[in-house]
Amino acid sequence: MKKEIIHTDQAPKAIGPYSQAVKTSNLLFTSGQLPIDPATGEVSGDISVQTKRVLENLKAILTAAGGSLDDVVKATVFITDLSNFSAMNNVYSSYFKALPPARSTVEVSGLAKNSLVEIEVVAQIGGGG
Repeated sequence: MKKEIIHTDQAPKAIGPYSQAVKTSNLLFTSGQLPIDPATGEVSGDISVQTKRVLENLKAILTAAGGSLDDVVKATVFITDLSNFSAMNNVYSSYFKALPPARSTVEVSGLAKNSLVEIEVVAQIGGGG
């Protein structure tokens, strides 16, 4: 099975030895996306601002792979403080209005760049199998 590395300048560059996403057949696996502004390389804002930035980064990667947020079948959210869950969920739900993907949310002790949230997704894009 051939794998295709997905990269876009509209999302942050990898800060380690990994790809933004990998596509195999009709499945796309993204790396966890942090709320890094691709233009500045900086992280800023509260949980709502950071969640929006993460989802915009994911949207850019999905677009580069020929898909969209509508193609996401599974999301995993890593959050540093579950007391921020409601605010994160309000932003998240605005991006997945109809037929939201399956999701897990996990509280973690810390994230790179002192981020408050990180999200990775699996998407089914196009045909194949």
